[in-house]
Amino acid sequence: MSGSVPDCIFCKIVAGDIPAEVLARNDHAVAFRDVNPQAPFHALVVPVDHQPDAAASAAADPAVLGHMVTLADEVANASGNEDYRLVANTGAGAGQSVFHTHLHVLGATTSMTETLV
Repeated sequence: MSGSVPDCIFCKIVAGDIPAEVLARNDHAVAFRDVNPQAPFHALVVPVDHQPDAAASAAADPAVLGHMVTLADEVANASGNEDYRLVANTGAGAGQSVFHTHLHVLGATTSMTETLV
């Protein structure tokens, strides 16, 4: 699946049909502020083309994830966040609530202390 999905909120934001505080965009992705921030700086980066999750985006076009990470870095740094966290939830059981690939860009918080390795 690519292009857009009529009932997808992120597709509507990418198309400009729903307002959002867009921070940056490139030919492959759009970054905007999360309406329910979980950190002092919380943006979302979504690909222009609809895929349900990061694994599906990687399978369809691995380069799109690189474009998303590049845009995430740009908006994090532009907001003064040299250090930040990227989170991609895949599936409802992992907390994904909008089934359009997206990265959460979280910065400016000291509460991110857990390690995964």
